[in-house]
Amino acid sequence: MKNIILVRSAARALLGSGGRNYHHHFSTAAVVKQHGGGAFGNFYWRRMSSLPDIKDEEDSKDKKKEVINNNNNTVISSYWGITRPKIQRDDGSEWPWNCFMPWDSYRADVSIDVTKHHEPKTIGDKFAFKTVKFLRVLSDLYFKERYGCHAMMLETIAAVPGMVGGMLLHLKSLRKFQHTGGWIKALLEEAENERMHLMTMVELVKPSWHERLLVITAQGVFFNGFFVFYLISPKTAHRFVGYLEEEAVISYTEHLNAIESGKVENVPAPAIAIDYWRLPKDATLKDVVTVIRADEAHHRDVNHFASDIHHQGKELKEAPAPIGYH
Repeated sequence: MKNIILVRSAARALLGSGGRNYHHHFSTAAVVKQHGGGAFGNFYWRRMSSLPDIKDEEDSKDKKKEVINNNNNTVISSYWGITRPKIQRDDGSEWPWNCFMPWDSYRADVSIDVTKHHEPKTIGDKFAFKTVKFLRVLSDLYFKERYGCHAMMLETIAAVPGMVGGMLLHLKSLRKFQHTGGWIKALLEEAENERMHLMTMVELVKPSWHERLLVITAQGVFFNGFFVFYLISPKTAHRFVGYLEEEAVISYTEHLNAIESGKVENVPAPAIAIDYWRLPKDATLKDVVTVIRADEAHHRDVNHFASDIHHQGKELKEAPAPIGYH
């Protein structure tokens, strides 16, 4: 008798429609009750019922309705479980930046010697030095005393070598199944730091369309050229970057002199710079240029150091990487 009831219920579930559905659900409920409920009853009800699981559907709809609305741009994040925890500043206010986190911020070491210079000795050193000096002449002719625009252009170039070097070391590590002594992280830190210089300068200088076009062209040429350059001779490539950073220090020193002489207005520092370098709330452009110059001096030392390692016939992994050494 029980088997007959089960067969009838199954047939009605498959064939029933319209008003029969109500009778079907009633019959199945009766069968579940007859079987005493429990685990079998619950399983049978889920298998035989044609009613949607209302709770599951509601939960699914709720998840899809949870969106983040920002300037009319809808970003669905909760569906994938991608959320960022609420982050606060030291004073308890909400952290406003997505491009960097509080643990990426730091106080620049402005006590570093900004006058150091590596005297070129080898043929590779002289080649790197003269190439950088030639590029400096071209940039000076174009930008002249537009220090902000010059700095912006410089940062779009300076952020490339660290990324290229880190990427190639990463690939080498994968090919040879070996560690790199932390140099991947050190070079990527350099690239990110230079990018933050650019993000800061863009807040201060609004580039024109032809300057944006120049950036796109220069980056395309420089990235590919430096990629090949690093493959051929990492030691010369790092020496080149060391001299490039020396010129950056000189450029920012001239920028500081222009601010102090009144040629350039000492405007308030942008909010992103205050949070990134942990500057005081009343910081000015002079403070920003000072910490950026210190960063460039640190990058100068790191790349000359990396080149010296190669000149000794060693690989970078044989020397400790200066992680966190902006």
